[in-house]
Amino acid sequence: MPRFYYPYPLAIGTIATLPEQIAHHLNVLRLNTGEQIVLFNGDGGEYTATLNTLDRRKAIAEIKTFSPREAELPYAITLAQALPEGSKMDWVIEKAVELGAAAIQPIAAQRCVVRLSAERAGKKMEHWQGIIAAAAEQSGRNRLAHLSEPVSFSQWVAQSGLHRRIMLSPRAEQSLSDWARHHPPQSVSLLIGPEGGFTEVEENAALANGVLALSAGPRVLRTETAGLAALAAINAVWGEF
Repeated sequence: MPRFYYPYPLAIGTIATLPEQIAHHLNVLRLNTGEQIVLFNGDGGEYTATLNTLDRRKAIAEIKTFSPREAELPYAITLAQALPEGSKMDWVIEKAVELGAAAIQPIAAQRCVVRLSAERAGKKMEHWQGIIAAAAEQSGRNRLAHLSEPVSFSQWVAQSGLHRRIMLSPRAEQSLSDWARHHPPQSVSLLIGPEGGFTEVEENAALANGVLALSAGPRVLRTETAGLAALAAINAVWGEF
């Protein structure tokens, strides 16, 4: 059944007036009244609903049943991604959500081409939230990945009390998969550099603040590939795949 994120309270027996964009999507899918859809609001679980009314701009559904089904990883992975150019961040966020990332942390590093003003950052955050919701709809997740406000590299590495932080670096001697094989599943943050990589000063600062440097193999991965490959590798070693 088609799945939709509905950011409002849901309960069995209630009548939900769906947003116009959902009504449009239902029409694109050529659904009719009487057919069923799935709604989730990010609080956990999902609801089956029957379409009572459907026209070009309006859709009304009655909530019928609830399922506590979840598709979350048993460990929380945060993707701390240095901002890439163009629309690459959109792609990274979408695929990271599909792979189960619990949180996305945009980071402004020295070699980042993208520089976000306060106004642009606000618009980007709204846009990225929409991507997270759409990716959750598609991938069967009933909870939305948390999106943090963009921070500078120095702000992020200076934070204390966080779970294990891992930086992918060509300087590292141990591989990510080897580290994962020797450690139990746990919450981790994956720090991914921009197109030109982190500077030596940034890498040294990360190491000095307890960030663990690990290798992603002998090949140099693009910034939009590295984090996703790391997510997939951890999931494979820790039994998700």
